[in-house]
Formats: sequence, C-alpha cells, structure tokens
Amino acid sequence: MDQPDRQARLTILSLATGAFAIGVTEFASMGLLPYYAAGLEVTEPQAGAAVSAYAIGVVVGAPVLAVLGSYLPRKLLLILLMVFFMLANLFSAAATSLDTLVIARVLSGLPHGAFLGIGMLFAAEFSPPGKKAAGVAKVLMGLTVANVIGVPAAGAIGQMFGWRWCFIIVAVIAALSALMITRAAPAAAGAPAANPLRELSALANRAVWLTLAVGAVGFGAIFAIYSFFSAALINSAGAPEWVIPLALSAFGIGATAGNYYAGRLANWSHFGGALVILVGMVICSMVYAAVMGHWVAMSITVMVLGLTAGLVIPLQMRLMDVAGDGQTLAASLNHAAFNAANALGPWLAGMALSAGYGWSVTGHVAAALALGGILVLGIAWLDARPRRDKRALAGC
Repeated sequence: MDQPDRQARLTILSLATGAFAIGVTEFASMGLLPYYAAGLEVTEPQAGAAVSAYAIGVVVGAPVLAVLGSYLPRKLLLILLMVFFMLANLFSAAATSLDTLVIARVLSGLPHGAFLGIGMLFAAEFSPPGKKAAGVAKVLMGLTVANVIGVPAAGAIGQMFGWRWCFIIVAVIAALSALMITRAAPAAAGAPAANPLRELSALANRAVWLTLAVGAVGFGAIFAIYSFFSAALINSAGAPEWVIPLALSAFGIGATAGNYYAGRLANWSHFGGALVILVGMVICSMVYAAVMGHWVAMSITVMVLGLTAGLVIPLQMRLMDVAGDGQTLAASLNHAAFNAANALGPWLAGMALSAGYGWSVTGHVAAALALGGILVLGIAWLDARPRRDKRALAGC
C-alpha cells in the first residue's frame, strides 16, 4: 500500500470514528432514558425532552455551523467540531438537573450534521473517480457500526456503572477522532468551502430542496418502525426482553451492509439507487405489518429494513452534483433532513397508535412515508429533466 493510499484510509477511518461517537450518543441516549430519569428524579416522559433536544440541536446546528465555518479549511473545521462535540458530551455527563441535561444535549447535537456532511465531502476528495460514493459510505459506516456494537455496549455500561459513563466514553472517542484527523489528514487538503454568501446560494436551489425532501419524508419510514419496535416486540409478540438488544443489533448489521450496497447503487445512478432503496422500504414495511405478533419474523424483517438505511448516500451524491458553491451547507442540511424524518416518522406512527389502530399500523405508516419519498423523488427527477436535455443538446 503506497503512502497516499494509506493516508486516505487513515483519514476516512478518523472520520468514521467521529461518526461512531455521534451514532452512540444519538441512539444510546434513547435506551438510557430510564436511568437518567431516575438519576435526575424526573418522570420518563419528562426525560424524553433530552432526546428531542438532541434532534433540535442537529436541525439548528447543521446549517448554522456549515455557513459560519465556511471560511475555515475543512480539516480544521472538522477538528473543531469534534472537540466541541467532546466538550458537550462531558457537559451531558456532568448534568445535575433535567434542564442542564437538555441544554447539554442541544449543544451535543449542534456539530452532528455539520461534521457528517463535511466529513463526507472531505472523504469524497480522497476517493478516485467512480468511487466517491464508496468513500462516503465508509464514513457513514461509523454510524451503523455504532448501532451494532456501541449502542448495546452503552446500554450495558449504563446499567452497570451509571448513565453518565456513556457520555464520558463518547467524549473519549470524540477526542480520539479529533486527534486522528489532526495526524492523518494532509495539511493541504480540504480548502475552505467558499464563503457564507456563496454557501447560502444552495438555499435558492430547487434541486437541493427536492433532494432534502426525499430524505425528510422517505426516511421517516425507518423511524416510524424503529421507534416503536421494542414496544411492539413486547406488547404484540410477547418477546422475552433479551431479544430486544439482539434485534436492535440485527438492524445495525443490516444497516452496515446496506451502506456498502448503497454506495454501489449510488455509483450506478443517484436517482435509480434512491428509488431501489425506497421501494425496498415499502416492501419491508408492509411485510413488517403482516408479521406483527411473531417476534422472530419481526426481528428478521427489521434487519432487512436496515439494508435501506443507506438512502443517505445516493441523496448525498445527488446534492454534491446540484449544490454548486453551497456544498458544505447542502451536505449538512442532508443530515438535518434525516433528523426531521426522525421526528416525522414517530409522530405520525404515534398518532396512529393513539387512535387505536394496533401495532401493525406502524408498518402501514412507514410504507406510506416511503411511498411519499418515492413521489418526491419522482418530482425531483422530472425537475432535473430540463437540465439533462439542455446538456444533451449542448453535446450535439
């Protein structure tokens, strides 16, 4: 292996390590909710505000930090974002009340979208033509591996040693990622993205908004099922409690494999790859609704559903094509859109459950959201046709 190739691999590994830390703190906080509720002497519904606070931080922080950081070289910006993330998680670990924990979780969410979005752009710079999507997929692999290993491990640590240790360990991993980026990434790589005004040009681009809408709607299908999966296993299928962490890890295994294949699909076609994944979501969601009450079949279906979690990759590649000078902002907004899906899917599924439709309705809601994503994708494809036709005529 020559030196540039080794450096590229180490750089992508350092970014994936940061993504791993982000994945653990985002998803493990849901499983730790009963423990910090008890520790802070609040009810579990009240403690749920800390989970929502993180998503709010992501949605707010992604565009703001992308624009404010656009003067900086991407390498330096990534290091600063991960250091900030480390400090915010230490603040979470030191929280003495629910209010301080909510503030800490908002702060923890602020670097999420900007780090992942800019990290994927950064990784694409190191990838040869035709393999840029594979580089993006390798960074996102950190998120999916977090679901396989990090989240169950964080839950076990929270049970044995206390919930605060989860955030301390995340802070240590974040520090490791920042150090690895400092040492591995070449000093000359990742020039400043543009400037704030040029970055904001992405907001005037209809193609950018349509691409973001595909993820904000379609990816809600996964969260509509995932958010209520544990409760459905227990209440509808009578599954033993030991099944839940294994089933959630199985979802992570599916998502890890899905990222790999999503990279290949995105290299084939951005629109075609996204369509294949969304159709897979529809099928898995309907199967999930049909097998409700059979915990083995439900677990297998959710693992297969994990294969569709790679939707972010073809959408990210599409954004890189259409964002122009707003690359950093568009990449960061992609993750804000997926966190909007994190709010939309559970909200709609929760409303359906409250209306008394039964646990299988989460699969039906998920299928409807995936179909909605296909509809928006079709609109985006039609919107792109005039530009494709103009390029074809120009080549004549």
